[in-house]
Parts: sequence; C-alpha cells; structure tokens
Amino acid sequence: MNNVSFRYDNNDLLVDANLRLFLGEHTVLVGPNGAGKTTFMNLLNGHLSPDKGEINWLNNVKVGYLDQYAKIDPKMTVKSYLLTVFLPLFEKELQMEKLYEQVAHAKNEAEMERFLNMASSIGDYLIEQDFYAIKSKLGNIIHGLGMQMEVLDQEIKTLSGGMRAKIILGKLLLDESDVLLLDEPTNFLDVKHIEWLSKFLVNYPKAFIVVSHDEHFLKEIATTVVAIENKSIERYKGNFEYYLKEREIRFEMSSKAYDSQQKFIKKQEDFIQKNIVRASTTKQAQSVRKKLEKLDVVEKPTKQKKLHFVFPFSTQTGRDVLKLNDLVIGYSNPLLKPISTVINKQQTIVITGKNGVGKSTLLKTILGRIKPISGSFEWIDTAKITYFSQEFELEEERTAFELIHYLLEGVDKKAVYTLLARYGISFEMANRKIKSLSGGQKTKVRLALMGQEKSNVLILDEPTNHLDQNAKDSLKEAILSYPGVVILVSHEKKFHSDLDAIEIELKG
Repeated sequence: MNNVSFRYDNNDLLVDANLRLFLGEHTVLVGPNGAGKTTFMNLLNGHLSPDKGEINWLNNVKVGYLDQYAKIDPKMTVKSYLLTVFLPLFEKELQMEKLYEQVAHAKNEAEMERFLNMASSIGDYLIEQDFYAIKSKLGNIIHGLGMQMEVLDQEIKTLSGGMRAKIILGKLLLDESDVLLLDEPTNFLDVKHIEWLSKFLVNYPKAFIVVSHDEHFLKEIATTVVAIENKSIERYKGNFEYYLKEREIRFEMSSKAYDSQQKFIKKQEDFIQKNIVRASTTKQAQSVRKKLEKLDVVEKPTKQKKLHFVFPFSTQTGRDVLKLNDLVIGYSNPLLKPISTVINKQQTIVITGKNGVGKSTLLKTILGRIKPISGSFEWIDTAKITYFSQEFELEEERTAFELIHYLLEGVDKKAVYTLLARYGISFEMANRKIKSLSGGQKTKVRLALMGQEKSNVLILDEPTNHLDQNAKDSLKEAILSYPGVVILVSHEKKFHSDLDAIEIELKG
C-alpha cells in the first residue's frame, strides 16, 4: 500500500498511508470507532478504490475476505455452499473416475497404460491437495464454530443471522487463502468458539489481517499490530501487549515533537512580525516566512476522550421484578427446557450459551414480542423497561443530529451536540448521514438515545458488538452505576466478568 488517500462522505479517512504485509504475517488492525477500519479492509479486498496511491498484491496471491452480509442463494444447502470451495477437486476426482472407466475399454495395452498413468497422476494430485481429508476438515470447522453436522443439510434461508455469519466464516477458513481478511469474526461466536478460532489462527500457516474490538482475542492472535492513527497507518512489530506499551511511548515522543515545533513556529512568527516592516530586516523576515511556509508541520497527537454513558433511573420497584414459570420458548419447536426463576430488584443477570440456543429469543419472549410455547412470565407492574436489541435499523438517510433532534422534542441544538459528544460522536460525525457511520458509531447513537429514557429495567442484547475498548469501558461503568435490574446477553467474558452478575447459562 503506497501513499494511499481515501475520502468518504467529505471526510478524510486515510492520507498518504503506507503498509507492507509479509508472507505468513499475523496482523491485527486497530483504531477507534469511525477511524476507517472496515473501509481499509474494503480497500484491500478491492471493493473500494483509493482516491490516490496504489494497493498491489503479489501475483497469484489468493485473498479471502469475510463478508458477513454476502449474498447467497437462500435455497442452497449449507453443504453445497461450503463444498463449492472444493469444486475443482471434485471435478478432478470425476475426471479420474472416467479415466479408470476408459481403461476397461482401451483398444490396446499402450492406450490402457496411458489412461492408467493419467488417472494415477490425478490421484497423486488429489492426495497432495489433502482431498481425502475434506470431510475431517469440514467436521473440525463445523464443530469448532459451535454447530452440529446436521446443519449441512439445512437450506441457507433457515439459518439465523449468527449461524449464517458462521457458515460464511467457515467457508473462508476451509478455502485456506494466502491472506485472510477478517472483519469482526467473533461477533457471532461465544467464548468457547472464540477460543477455537484463536487457536486456528495462531496455527494458520499463511497471513491474515483481523479487525476486532475483543482485546483478549487480539492478544491471543497478534504478532504484528497495524493501527489507524490520525488518518495514517502506524505499524507495531510485536504482539498486542507490545503495541499497548509502544503506543504510549510514541504518543509521548509525538507530543514533545509537536510542542517543540509549535514553540519554534511561534518564535519565527514573532520574528517575522517584528522585522517585516523594517527596511533593514524585511528581506531576512521574508526569507524566514518562506522557510516557515515549506515546513512539514507535525500534526497534534490526540488521545481518545473519555466517554460518559448513562442510563437514567426512574423509580425503585418491589422485590420480585420478573417471574418465569415453566416458560418454554421457541417458534414452532421448543429451544430450551422449561425455565423457572425469579429476578429480584437491583440484580444484574448475564445470559450466556451457545449461538442459536435461544438467548435473543428469550429476551424477545419476556418483552412480549414472541409468544411463549407454554408456561408464563410476569413483570412487576412498576417495571419500566429500556431495551437494546441486537438487530436494529436507524434511519440511514438522516444525520445522527437530525435523528436525535427529531426524536427528542424540545431539546435545543446545542444540547443535542453535547449529548452526542458524550457518547463519542463528534460535530463532524453528527452531521454525516447515518449510513456513512461505522457499526460502532451507530451503536453509540443508539446508546445516546437510550441515555434519554428513564427506566428501572435494562435489557441489553450483545451491546458491545462493534464498540471500541473506550466505549466498552464507559458502557461497563454505566451498567455498574445503574441501580435497577440489568439483563445482559454478552459473549464477551472479559466485559461481563467485572459486573458482579448472576450468570444464567442456557442449554438446549
């Protein structure tokens, strides 16, 4: 990547950025929400073209990109979709079988030997390509990502969003590309399967670039860190722990260089101002001005500002806030055994379990959005619920400012900008169309809206997906300081382990 610049929606994301990726290098890409990480990945995979500069892959390098929103024929079975990776090998096997059939009908011994040699050559090639281990590889990846082999016979259209994303990831891992480009691969994985993916990537013999906001995952897999900082690319040749320490050192050095240059500029400007009008010194002042104009100005290094998330509390409830009585959830068939439990006031509950086990379905059921198959649930009559759903669409054509100003009637413009800034949405971001914001920025807009709604029960379904560490820290503080009931679904153990919560693990 040579001197690459890219603007999106009148916003500079990269300016003269440079990068080299080496054979077999295990790289993670980091940066705050909105820095342009997904845009960067789309530039690398050719979905976007730079406004300036060049991106060149070596000839014959096979690049695989994780597109969780890829279009797939909904009628195709999972098996057919996954095995398209190996279609050329299956075609070779068919060619080999035809050659063996031709042996029986050979006109003479020479022709028979020719057919046998050709078939044998293809057989050797298939062995070289590990063709006969395909079933084992397939099973390893299916189980590793938390699915059962029965999923192979399902049609794509029957899969949940999380299962579909896993299938797309599974196909990419089966394909064994020279370079894997993985954007948030852990979003739909629980702890056990993130661990499996970590081990898979650590042992992956080829190169990858991974974007993730899961710091524990990044610490496991990184040997090189690439950071988008101040619209440029910074390379840290070391693991994630090295990156965290080195980043602080570089920040201090950049700050000193910036301060030193600012003092120099001020001194030169003072000299120019004093001497430009004097006949005896005007030429010298003009010469200093020209040199100053050509100076390569050091950009002021900036750290992420601390965010301030809050969930306003309404009034206390009685002791028993929610009762579940032999509650059976699901659609046409039960997903879980009957659930009976009582959630008391001021409790924080973390719901865990494998993908597809029914965590989101349970939340939707107790919210009355899905009818239970049998059993019942009962909220205390003073419960006032605020809900963060995993799947949610904002009005993409509006700006974040327009949306919040419209929804929060009577709130003046200044207060809207102040609110968004507390959640990490700058003035510039607030005035961009929502469709141009990153996943993390959209989540922050949603949390800003929630921060205006009083409640005594918070229900949060995977709220950390797409959020950077700064935002996660603020979200954790907001949950810890909330005096009501919190019901949280999260696959990030590091996030919920500090919440002093009661864990309920769902098992099918």
